[in-house]
Amino acid sequence: MKARGMTDKKEWVVWNGSMGILDMATIGHIEDGEGGRSAFLAPPYGVVGPFSLDELETRGRIAFGECLVMSRQRWQEDQVGLRLEAREKRRAFLFQPHFDDDQEHREVLNLPMEGALKPSEISAAFRRLAKTAHPDAGGSNEHYRRIAEARDALLEQFASAS
Repeated sequence: MKARGMTDKKEWVVWNGSMGILDMATIGHIEDGEGGRSAFLAPPYGVVGPFSLDELETRGRIAFGECLVMSRQRWQEDQVGLRLEAREKRRAFLFQPHFDDDQEHREVLNLPMEGALKPSEISAAFRRLAKTAHPDAGGSNEHYRRIAEARDALLEQFASAS
């Protein structure tokens, strides 16, 4: 059973900070049920739903996965905090260690296989090994080249993320 009114004409803000989506949408399919009204957004966001339309209208905002649907007023009130939160999530994602790519480099520098690394840890590990790996200190060109390449590859992640 469909129940329609002004809700299906009103535009709602759609926000997904992790994907950088900010758009407007209308309510698509609405159904009345024993637990209240449920709805889906209209295309192209028709996959967003079902959600409680009653909760959306009462609170002005509802979460659906990583997506938030909210009234324009609620967006005006919350947008600064939501944008900052999304930026922090993106930064945290960028600074996650890439274990598959880093494992060999970590081994070469005798660094822990798990956890985030700091640039200072990478540089300190390189300096410690370079003291004996450098050809002038009795090491080999090959060993020194390997630790230098490992250091550069690990530090490059920090340079490309800023």
